[in-house]
Amino acid sequence: MKNNRSGGGGKVSPKWIIVFSIFSFLIGMLFTNRVWAPVESDGRIMRRREQDLNFGGDDCITKKDNDLLGEVHKTQEAIQSIRSLGNSISELKLEHPVNQSSSEEVNHDEVQTNKTHSGRRKKVFMVIGINTAFSSRRRRDSIRETWMPRGEKLIQLEKEKGIIVRFMIGHSATSKSILDRAIDSEEAQHKDFFRLEHVEGYHELTAKTRIFFSTAFAKWDAKFYVKVDDDVHVNLGMLATTLGRHQTKPRIYTGCMKSGPVLAQKNVKYHEPEYWKFGEEGNKYFRHATGQIYAISNDLAAYISTNQPILHKYANEDVSLGAWFIGLDVEHIDDRNMCCGTPPDCEWKAEAGNVCIASFDWSCSGICRSVERLKDVHKRCGEDPAALWSAQY
Repeated sequence: MKNNRSGGGGKVSPKWIIVFSIFSFLIGMLFTNRVWAPVESDGRIMRRREQDLNFGGDDCITKKDNDLLGEVHKTQEAIQSIRSLGNSISELKLEHPVNQSSSEEVNHDEVQTNKTHSGRRKKVFMVIGINTAFSSRRRRDSIRETWMPRGEKLIQLEKEKGIIVRFMIGHSATSKSILDRAIDSEEAQHKDFFRLEHVEGYHELTAKTRIFFSTAFAKWDAKFYVKVDDDVHVNLGMLATTLGRHQTKPRIYTGCMKSGPVLAQKNVKYHEPEYWKFGEEGNKYFRHATGQIYAISNDLAAYISTNQPILHKYANEDVSLGAWFIGLDVEHIDDRNMCCGTPPDCEWKAEAGNVCIASFDWSCSGICRSVERLKDVHKRCGEDPAALWSAQY
């Protein structure tokens, strides 16, 4: 009886029941958020994204959490942009379907034109750059009147034979000077110049040659690139036919090969300031093509274009070109037909059926008094006018 009365008298107050319930609820909330939250593989508690978003303004959100949210939003935006881009591309494909059979029927000339307009290099057989200067207007006119086609014939030569012939020249040291304006006027009349990003100067011929090959290579995808001086006579048909025999060979360097002395003495023509690099005094240069005319194949022009900034310039242009190739696997072709003398030398050879590619005087490093004599050289040593247009290569 005593025990029953004691149990009945020990009832818990309703007030404490409410307090205990609230306390249990809070403990449960804490237990749910901290203990039963998702756990990463390294044991760290990973907050639910919903909680981060719901309490984004609370002080308990750290800077790291904000950065994470920012990256999430950036990722979502990037994905949405990619999806939009993909949809746009799909729409373009639907609007412009590719018809293979139609594309095969496009005219070849139109394809070449489109490639040129789209920035691709036009395929040709050879590009000839005639080195000239501001003061050489009369030389250029004498060439136009003899071995270089003019006007429509020049355009026809490019279209039908894939032969580009241009006078190559840079700019004066003063922008838009009277010299530059004179060339602009001459170009408007004849349309036969190839302007280079180069400041003209006698001692800058090596740099000019390097820029010519690089610029020509960037514009035209040619089998061969040829450099010739503006006081040399050239038979274009014979040049094309001869180079055509070598077009399947890699890394061709052709011209009249020589190996002259390295001139250490100052104040002499063709003085080599870096003569010490070639060994003892009195030594000769390595074999290289004489500078009046030479040709290189496509892969060598590509080499010059790629390595232009680090190609060393010696005092003489022809030596520099030979130096660039001396360590490469290059075939040097010594073609004496590229350095015939003026009449009677080239005339005798032509009569024997051995038409020269180029003619000049060694004593002048070109045709002596070329303006006055070029017409006579062309008359006596020039090829048949039809030879260029019937040349096979």
